[in-house]
Amino acid sequence: MDTEQFNKIKSGKGLIAALDHSGGSTPKALRFYGVDDAAYANLEAMFDLAHEMRTRIITSPVFTGERILGTVLFQMTMDREIGGKGAAEYLWEDKGIVPFLKIDKGLATEVFGSQLMRPMPDLAKVLDAAKAHGVFGTKMRSFIKLANEAGVNDVVDQQFEVGRQVLTAGLVPIIEPEIDIHSPEKAEAEALLKASLLAALDGLDSGQQVMLKLTLPEVDGFHTELIEHPNVLRVFALSGGYAREEATARLARNHGVAANFSRALVEGLSVDQSQAEFDAALDASIQSVYDASTT
Repeated sequence: MDTEQFNKIKSGKGLIAALDHSGGSTPKALRFYGVDDAAYANLEAMFDLAHEMRTRIITSPVFTGERILGTVLFQMTMDREIGGKGAAEYLWEDKGIVPFLKIDKGLATEVFGSQLMRPMPDLAKVLDAAKAHGVFGTKMRSFIKLANEAGVNDVVDQQFEVGRQVLTAGLVPIIEPEIDIHSPEKAEAEALLKASLLAALDGLDSGQQVMLKLTLPEVDGFHTELIEHPNVLRVFALSGGYAREEATARLARNHGVAANFSRALVEGLSVDQSQAEFDAALDASIQSVYDASTT
């Protein structure tokens, strides 16, 4: 594990940029960026356009390690080049930004009000590739819709099962049990999730540390016990579908939690903008999310 990267994530000020849209979410991300479905004829062309979008963001002069602690990459992005070198290597060597890799394969069918992650049969191979590219940690997402204790516990059990494999490989996992912001039982689900997470964290060895990426809570300061847990390196929040203004307002009220935003971070960026317009919009977005992450 890279000590410099570890220290940056542990004590640095800033946010994590989630640029890890996978096959299922890429069309929506491109539409959000102003690229219509008619702009590409197949998956290969779609991923080429997505890589162009990500490259434009990452190579922008305002996208640096001064405000951005880390960036989560899609595996196909990690396997491609930015600036003449691997994307993960470029992030760390040229930008001072810690690279992470999305490792989940999407969500399974809903059971007990939650969606577990699909099987990851090639996980060991993916983790080896990540280490070869200098990746620091991983991210995997589950989805909780209802306050069903069995469903919530299943999500946490699976997250920590995979998390242990990631730790064994020498990487740091970002545990992401997202709660649906539109759930009619959101607050109740958050209470169940915190209890389950605390129990799972207590089951880790003393030297094992994970990161948490959680939905912005209904009760301000709700994640404090998790932030203070000795097995938690850092707690981040996902935007979860909230617009940037709402997401940053909620985040600012949760001290000690930083952003790991995707859509809320790139909100307002467009393929039709000039480079100066694009950089200005990205700069303003990063600054607003940074400010909310450092309260």
